[in-house]
Amino acid sequence: MSEPYVLVLYYSRHGSTRQLAKLIARGVESAGMRARLRTVPAVSTVCEATQADIPEAGDLYCTTEDLAGCAGLALGSPTRFGNMAAPMKYFLDGTSDLWLSGALCDKPAAVFTSTSSLHGGQESTLLSMMLPLMHHGMVMLGIPYREAGLNSTSAGGTPYGASHWAGSDGSRPITSDEQALCLALGKRLAMWAAK
Repeated sequence: MSEPYVLVLYYSRHGSTRQLAKLIARGVESAGMRARLRTVPAVSTVCEATQADIPEAGDLYCTTEDLAGCAGLALGSPTRFGNMAAPMKYFLDGTSDLWLSGALCDKPAAVFTSTSSLHGGQESTLLSMMLPLMHHGMVMLGIPYREAGLNSTSAGGTPYGASHWAGSDGSRPITSDEQALCLALGKRLAMWAAK
């Protein structure tokens, strides 16, 4: 049997969500569990377009085997009109075999996002990502208010999950509160996955 891992699955167009994924993975590993970073390919408006099996750069594309084998899941997407980005939704729409088999039932899950504007739909995006995970029977974890960053953040961070306000050009750095909340979420997810 292979070593348990938390799957940190994300889609990132400009890099901010990927930075959050790496911080969450650090939090997972600080709690003594292995993190597996995976992404999903972009969706093309051209029906004949395909992606190579292995991306030219960055993390590998996620397979349903990566998802089925995880002990826990952190799911991340940039905000698109208050919702998860189409590539993540497209990937999740292809997981009905896991839903039918109950492969994800009772596993812990958490969500994270980045937005270009402060009121760009961080919380609604996080909630939109929770819905398919709840249909899979996963147990949703948020960030409890014992994490001081929730009370001091002036950018991202919610009790629903980690978030980052990237700015309209994506140049806003991840704040110390946002970093701390990502690390805390990863650590909490690893703790529950270990159980």
